[in-house]
Amino acid sequence: MDMKDIPDWVLAWEKEDIEFIKKFVINSGSLKEVAKLYDVSYPTVRLKLDRLIEKIKLSVEAENGDFIQFVKQLVIDDRIELEEAKLIIEKYKHEKGQA
Repeated sequence: MDMKDIPDWVLAWEKEDIEFIKKFVINSGSLKEVAKLYDVSYPTVRLKLDRLIEKIKLSVEAENGDFIQFVKQLVIDDRIELEEAKLIIEKYKHEKGQA
């Protein structure tokens, strides 16, 4: 896999985030097992996972916003028609599971 194929939301993670996800996957997604590995409580591990989920959501929203802004700018620059832009954005949101 090339670096260009790695999603921005993964690149935004810190090393400790990647290590956490690695342990989470190796332990079949058991937060209870991950809590034992880190010697912390289940709620602490749950909070860590929730924060990673929020990081991903924020990164994806930023990526989506950039694309949508790009399409809107094409309309402003008279490079595409408004109706076409609406169709593109609608299709994009549908494929990303946002519609």
